[in-house]
Parts: sequence; structure tokens; C-alpha cells
Amino acid sequence: MKMKSWFSVVCLSMGLLGASATAQADDDITLGRTIVFENTDYGAPIPLLVCRRVDAIQVKADRNMYLRKVVATFKNGDTKTFRFYRNIKEDDTTDWRELPYKRCVKKLEVFGESKNSSAGVRVYGRT
Repeated sequence: MKMKSWFSVVCLSMGLLGASATAQADDDITLGRTIVFENTDYGAPIPLLVCRRVDAIQVKADRNMYLRKVVATFKNGDTKTFRFYRNIKEDDTTDWRELPYKRCVKKLEVFGESKNSSAGVRVYGRT
């Protein structure tokens, strides 16, 4: 009976050890995805189901587009506007825009225009 208990403890410990190493190695997370259309003045919202704590954001475009800004809404209702005003080529990313400390992001809104009919946009966060 003791051998079975010892074996289960060893298996559980190895599983937890592997899970913690995986969580620590993954610093960049995908906060959300949206589609930006051509000739629009309104933002493309990305509602987050759970609050994600990040200290920086980065934007990646699936097609050529012009990115104006990204507005992040935090858990306490405050907002932060990250201004880009630049063209992003297909499969290119912006630089990391940092926050002063880790904040809990609840919603994102992407403002920009697609060079084609539409462009997919991914917003990444750094934990």
C-alpha cells in the first residue's frame, strides 16, 4: 500500500513540476483578435472574458493596414490609449508598448484602416 501512495505522490509532483515550467516559459499571451475594415472611423472591440494582467502590449497584423491606436480598458474602469499612427505590413508586429506596472486588462479597442477590404489583428500581452 505504501508503494502505491509513494508512486502517486511522485507522479503528481512530476506533473506539477512540468506544468509550472510551462507556465513560466510562456511570457507572451494572446489577449484577443479582431478584424479591422477599410474606411472606418470606429474601433474594433475585443472584449476579454477574464481579466488578464499584463505590463505591455504588441499588435500584429495579418494583412497590410494602417494602425492609429489601441485603447485598453482596465478592471477599475480606467483607460490607456496607445498611439501608433503607422503602416503595418502583412505578418509584421509593432514594438512593445509598456505600462508602468502590471494592470488587469478587461477590454481592448483597435482603431485603424485596412489597405484591402479587411485585416485581421492580434493583440499580444506580456506578463
